[in-house]
Amino acid sequence: MAVLRDVVEEALFEARPYVEYYDKLRETVLKILKEAKDIETFKKRLEEEINRAGEPFKTDLKIFMQKFEMI
Repeated sequence: MAVLRDVVEEALFEARPYVEYYDKLRETVLKILKEAKDIETFKKRLEEEINRAGEPFKTDLKIFMQKFEMI
């Protein structure tokens, strides 16, 4: 789980310059990480959050997901 946390932190760092609501993004992503047991669960929960979110926060989540998948 520590490795996944490191990847999440790196993706947050990479996404920061491009997102509008960084603090909300960080809080949401870390909450999902805490609840997830593995990377598949984390990605599934993140996709669910993206589907629920309204703009412009939805875009912030998508940017994070893009950065996360690149790492």
